[in-house]
Amino acid sequence: MSLPDRNGLATDFHVHSTFSDDAVSTLAENIAAGAERGLTELRLVEHVRGSTTWVPDFVSAVAGEPRPDGILLRTGIEAKLLDASGALDLPAGLTGVDAVLIADHQFPGPDGPWSPREARQRLAAGLSRQDALDLLIGAMIGAMSAVESGQLAHCFSILPKVGLAEDDLTDDHLDRWAQTAAATNTLVEVNEKWGCPGPRVLAAAAAAGVTVVPATDSHLAAEVGRYRRVPLLLAEAGLR
Repeated sequence: MSLPDRNGLATDFHVHSTFSDDAVSTLAENIAAGAERGLTELRLVEHVRGSTTWVPDFVSAVAGEPRPDGILLRTGIEAKLLDASGALDLPAGLTGVDAVLIADHQFPGPDGPWSPREARQRLAAGLSRQDALDLLIGAMIGAMSAVESGQLAHCFSILPKVGLAEDDLTDDHLDRWAQTAAATNTLVEVNEKWGCPGPRVLAAAAAAGVTVVPATDSHLAAEVGRYRRVPLLLAEAGLR
């Protein structure tokens, strides 16, 4: 079943191309799809690791693409949290990249990234939910404070993978998280693919003055700018 059209949302802040090893559409195909759907802004994003060497090639490729009238193109790289300090799996040489997307692909432990399975095992062995969430919030705060132009990618998508939920976050967790995002001008994306963050988190972000942006996290041009879940999450949070 095809996704409905963009439902009034005219931007997409998270779109992957074949520079990412799990995407199928080219930069040109994504840009054309965004223009066809009447988007006014598109962030082209790729997954990176510390060993990635092609970021300058990606930036050059985006700069070389024809830009349809009426659409602003931005770039970003998506890096996973590595540990509870907020260290990110970033390569050197990021000149020309507009934003760093901070991703909770794994759980940031004090000794390095934990897979969802390992995090579940540690919780089962006695790690409290609140101590685990302290690690995650601390890592996000550290990462937001360390990058100049940040964006939280599919924020809190890790929680259900390890047996936790956004409802487990305390008001203090959300306040510290949101205040840091506001102070560092970090964007918070509402992610279509993962359906997160939820309304309570989004409302906390908005109350702190955080900029919330829609994002499909598309890996296929046919998905660029097409929203079904994001408008519902925004509406439930009381946001435009």
